Amino acid sequence: MALPRVLVADDQPDILQALRLLLSDAGFSPDLVGSVDDVIDRVTSDSYDLLLMDLNYTRDTTSGREGLDLLDQVHSRDNGLPIVVMTGWGSIETAVDAMRRGAKSFVQKPWDDTTLVEVVRREVSDGRALRRRDARLAHEHAEAGLIQRALLPSAMPAINGCELAARWTPAFGIGGDFFDVLRFSDTRVGIAIADVIGKGLPAALLMSNLQAAVRAFASSTAEPEDVCVSVNRLLCRNIAAGKFVTFCYAVVDTAQRTVSFANAGHNPPMLLHRDGSVDRLNTAGLVLGVTADWQYTGGTYSLEAGDRLVCFTDGITEAEDASREQFGDRRLLDTIRRHQLGTADALVQAVSDAVEMWTGGVAQDDATLLAVAVG
Repeated sequence: MALPRVLVADDQPDILQALRLLLSDAGFSPDLVGSVDDVIDRVTSDSYDLLLMDLNYTRDTTSGREGLDLLDQVHSRDNGLPIVVMTGWGSIETAVDAMRRGAKSFVQKPWDDTTLVEVVRREVSDGRALRRRDARLAHEHAEAGLIQRALLPSAMPAINGCELAARWTPAFGIGGDFFDVLRFSDTRVGIAIADVIGKGLPAALLMSNLQAAVRAFASSTAEPEDVCVSVNRLLCRNIAAGKFVTFCYAVVDTAQRTVSFANAGHNPPMLLHRDGSVDRLNTAGLVLGVTADWQYTGGTYSLEAGDRLVCFTDGITEAEDASREQFGDRRLLDTIRRHQLGTADALVQAVSDAVEMWTGGVAQDDATLLAVAVG
């Protein structure tokens, strides 16, 4: 059987040679290129099992913009080619962006040889499995979707002083979006929303692990930042190398008229107040699953009757129209404003309808909404 072919792209010759030796010894057949144009030429003219690519190709440039643009170009030519990106510690946010655009995993520079080989081997294996997926796998995929949907809340709890509503829409039957609602008392409820970076069954399995962790640590007395710390530590022990999760956890207390929260790299939920002002639930925490000793911080906002809290995943704001313009935060906020006086159910429906109209009904990514209407 032919060795798996890996296209390796980096503008530094010494790194290319080091990767050639490492991958060759690990049983791969590496092909080396040093520029963006070379990557496009090879992907267009040849077939590979995986692309391992740096995000920067201009010396003294660290923004990763070249790599992000290259990622889009590669996917336009071979949407099924697994891509693993390489980045330094100072570019974690760029790696997050790359994985939102479809990269499967990321490897930090300087890399650990064992970890890099593990990531490449896993993604090559997953990529080959996807390319030969048959009717049996499709059936199992459908069954997994039913199981995953059953794990999510089937109904919203009754809480004095507020209404809750949610909508979970996986793009391909199963996915990595997650939400949960935990009733602590007649006036206190915990809400969680997350996005496991990736798609399909691997993301769904990690989502289930995340759900179990949240329910284990999100007690009635736990502060949101402590929940993030505990869940992150557990995920760091169990998560596959190169994967991570964006996550936000909040506690709504209608007796105290507060929402307390902590955010681990997730799209900041929007809190639209009755007077028209807007707060974002953002404490600038690192995504879950990267480093076990990260300390998260919490925040608190006051609530009044008429306030609306909307939590969402990037499948809402990054939904594109025919010209590839994104729905964006501004349109989301405008939609919330237009329906601020309605119920939580009506607000979720209005946002869903607006996004569907924007995309022409074409599902592009997992999309999740969770709304709280304060009475």
